Amino acid sequence: MTSPYRDRIETLAADARADREAFEPPADPPDEERAVRFLREGFGETLAVYVDARSGEWDRFDTDEFADLEGAMNTYLELYAACYGVDYDADFTVREAAEALIDTHNVVDVARVLTGVPDRDEPGAGSSWPTRDESGRSER
Repeated sequence: MTSPYRDRIETLAADARADREAFEPPADPPDEERAVRFLREGFGETLAVYVDARSGEWDRFDTDEFADLEGAMNTYLELYAACYGVDYDADFTVREAAEALIDTHNVVDVARVLTGVPDRDEPGAGSSWPTRDESGRSER
């Protein structure tokens, strides 16, 4: 059984695939404007679907929907990192990202926490949220 979010998820997954295929790395990273656009229009939208589904009636996703939602979310995190010149293989759960969003209310902070991009020493990287070490544990 599919959820009432199927159409939104299919659109997000198709958009993520199209954005990945059309992506041209910035000539002079970082391209912060494009990175934030990927977060707000892609990553944030995937999290919004998950949060909406888990609020109120607690709609369930079928296996394919969930895989498409997480795939789109991780694609947008990878595109975000690529805008900073970082080749990143994102493999996060949508639940983990949504919980971070609920805590921060800011998709940029969530992306920085999950990916560690940009590096905390880079100008403009002043997130107050912990980054993750190589094992995936958060650091403060």
